Amino acid sequence: MYIVSACLFGENVKYSGGNNYHQGVIDFLKDKDILPVCPEVAGNLPVPRYPCERLGDKVINNQGEDVTEAFHEGARRCWETILNEWSQKDIEGAILKARSPSCGAGVIYDGTFQGVKIPGDGVFTELLKSKGIKVMTELDFDIDEV
Repeated sequence: MYIVSACLFGENVKYSGGNNYHQGVIDFLKDKDILPVCPEVAGNLPVPRYPCERLGDKVINNQGEDVTEAFHEGARRCWETILNEWSQKDIEGAILKARSPSCGAGVIYDGTFQGVKIPGDGVFTELLKSKGIKVMTELDFDIDEV
């Protein structure tokens, strides 16, 4: 089973109200069991919502509000949902939204809202990695990039 960011499957849960549909991810997962999740929605953040970025251990929106607890709550709720439906040993990996403050893996935005990328993980990705789950992003499925 694969955990997947719901926005990559075309669910309109992105901060802007849209989605990040990704055909390469869809193609990879077509014959696999999946569980789409959105930690930000699970943390009771609205759609649409203000853009958020990680700033150290905190998550802030572009209005300067600290939304860290909502991000941690959403990550916890998604993990509980996963374990209610699957055994941890059945999880093959996760494919999450690159650079997201929830789901980014390896690279995230730095909290200045200037498009600056830094090494780091999103809140949900940190949780999954702490459980030994391999996390990829849609960028791992971009066949045009060489």
